[in-house]
This record gives sequence, structure tokens and C-alpha cells, in this order.
Amino acid sequence: MKNNESDLPTGLAKPAQRALAGAGYLQLEQFTKLSEAEVLQLHGMGPKALEQIRRALAEKGLSFANG
Repeated sequence: MKNNESDLPTGLAKPAQRALAGAGYLQLEQFTKLSEAEVLQLHGMGPKALEQIRRALAEKGLSFANG
């Protein structure tokens, strides 16, 4: 996978997609360095989008950093 390709969940709401792309988050691995609280602070990110990312991380055996 190229660095500019996203492997984020496809069902994310548009505001969440824009928030993550604007902050430079395109790869699930990047979230292993962030706490859930940090991600929620992004404008456009909500509990539903956070849950989708949490689930996608879990499917790869990954998780958010413990904040």
C-alpha cells in the first residue's frame, strides 16, 4: 500500500473523513500512537466514527494508545 492511500474504514461520515485527512491521518497504524480522546478532539470526529476506527483497528490486532 502506498503512503498516500488510506486504509481507514470506508463507512466513515464525510466530516470525519475530512477531519482525519486534514490532520494527516490516512493509515490505521497512525492511530496506535494516539489516544481516543486526542482523535475525538478533531473537528468532525464523533463517537460513531471513533467506534468504526476502533473496530477496524481491532480487526488488524491494533488499538488506540492508552491516553
